[in-house]
Parts: sequence; C-alpha cells; structure tokens
Amino acid sequence: MSVILCAIRGGPECLPTIAQAITLAQETGLTVHFLYIANRDLLSSANSAQARAISGQIRKMGESVLRTALDLASTQGVTAQGVIRQGNVGDEIASLCRDLGADYLILGRPQAQEGKNVFSNALLAQFIEQIEQQTGAKVVPVDGVVSALPGMGEGRLVERRGLCHSLIKQGMLEHGH
Repeated sequence: MSVILCAIRGGPECLPTIAQAITLAQETGLTVHFLYIANRDLLSSANSAQARAISGQIRKMGESVLRTALDLASTQGVTAQGVIRQGNVGDEIASLCRDLGADYLILGRPQAQEGKNVFSNALLAQFIEQIEQQTGAKVVPVDGVVSALPGMGEGRLVERRGLCHSLIKQGMLEHGH
C-alpha cells in the first residue's frame, strides 16, 4: 500500500509536520496516516494504578491531537486516518511504516522548552538512516519553517507560531490544541 506516515506529538510544534504531510499528499495523491505514540517509557516509574490513569489521559490527548490533524487534512481535501500506538517511539514508527508499506515518513524535530532540538543533528541523521534501511520509506524531516498550506498565501514561508495563528484565524484549528 502506498501511503504517507506522519508521526506527530501534539501542540503547535507539530503543525509544520502536519502541513508537510498534507502538502506531500496533495502532490502525490497518497493517503496520510497520522501516528500518535504514547511513549511507554514515560510510565516506567509509576505504579500500576497510576500507569493506567496516566495512560488513559495520554490516549485522550492523542485522540485530540489526531482529530486536529484529521480536520486539517480534510479541509485541504486530503484523505487521512489516525492511529494511536503505545510503546517505544522509534520501534512503533518503524513497525507502522512496515505494516502500511509507507512510501514516506514525515518526521518533525521535537524541541525542548528553550526551543533547542531534542535530538542532535547526528542522532537525527542516525535515526533517519535506520528507519529508511528498516522500512524502505523515504524520511522527510521537518524543521521549524514550512510553506503555507494552499489558500493561506501562496509561496510565503510561515514560522510555526505564524502557521498556528493563521490556522486559528481561518477556523482550521481551535485555540489551545
């Protein structure tokens, strides 16, 4: 199956990643599968009752994030589906790429609070190479700037926050997602 897999985390930081997946889908006619992963490693220090409660909250957050991505794709005429998985982020991305036979993997760069990238360039390059070798998917890394979605001002570049505000103004995203 020829598809685009787009791994997303939520918040305004994932909007450039979603926009890239939508743009690529419009160019190729492929379906986008948005993937939200509840990182199991985050629950390792919690007892079983806490882990169940936290897991449920993370799942609800993932459903909200996916609804936003699916709504954005729909408004742009792109066919999309949402998937939530729980486990190790890298393993789950590789597994779903293989399961779907993904042609492309759209991958954002997680950032720490200070706006610095969580992964060094070397670690990101290593992860990309590993995913491409394991799955055959072409990884498309997305950084802080993307082209605007069609109908949002052709040809201009929009920073993350600018894209978020543009989407809110156009009613494509509720404030606080």
